Amino acid sequence: MPAPPASEPSGVRAADTVLAVLETVALAGEPIGVTQVATALSATKSAVFRHLQTLVERAYLLQDADTNRYRLGPKAFLVAHLAPPSWDIARTLEGTMRGLRDATGLAVVLSTPTPQGAFVASTFHGVHPIEIGVRPGSVLALHASAQGKIFLAFGSEERAAQLLQDALPGFTPHTLTTPAQVEAEIERVRASGYAQAPQEILLGCNALAVPLYDHADALVASIALVGSIQHICAEPDPGLIAKLRHFAQAGCRLLGQGFGVEARKRRKTS
Repeated sequence: MPAPPASEPSGVRAADTVLAVLETVALAGEPIGVTQVATALSATKSAVFRHLQTLVERAYLLQDADTNRYRLGPKAFLVAHLAPPSWDIARTLEGTMRGLRDATGLAVVLSTPTPQGAFVASTFHGVHPIEIGVRPGSVLALHASAQGKIFLAFGSEERAAQLLQDALPGFTPHTLTTPAQVEAEIERVRASGYAQAPQEILLGCNALAVPLYDHADALVASIALVGSIQHICAEPDPGLIAKLRHFAQAGCRLLGQGFGVEARKRRKTS
């Protein structure tokens, strides 16, 4: 975890660390120990232990008495339960994602835009013997992922302009790292309506993504196919693109795209 700026108040740093600890335990998929958490966050065991104990005292985590490992506690589940259920994109698009997976055999990834990158909200595993996928909760770089390129191309122009002012890290020799390269890629995505990132974030891996819009025609997510470069070539199969677009259109209908326009038309004619 990168160190916060020196000018940040200590309370902000502590809050950031405790949230990072909670997220690490939540995304581990199984109970984990203090050493694993400290390693994941590049922090000292003593510092991480204090935060873990605070979260246990507040019931956000539970500690197994026999193994001393940590897992989510009742307070974490309560907070999740209290989150508004009416706008659960992952739950709404579950059938769409499963249908796309079944139609292509590839892993399907649903992502939402954040200032840090493309947040992986939900995934469906592919059916191939060797699986390439993305873990829910991951945040993918905007300039190096198909999902991120969708958000740059069809989302906030200010966010895209800001990104091009920052240093762009290279994850593989294929990553686009200069403003000129990324700007040209954004224009290509806008023109074609889809994005890909062949071997740009992981060698041997590619993803193919398109945008998802809601009832206000606002970009709210992207849906992507993820697989090996063997299954998603650098020049994607037009049939694969067509299937992705077909299920994306179905997903947009579930999210209410076009409803706002139809409602306004009804109001004008009533």
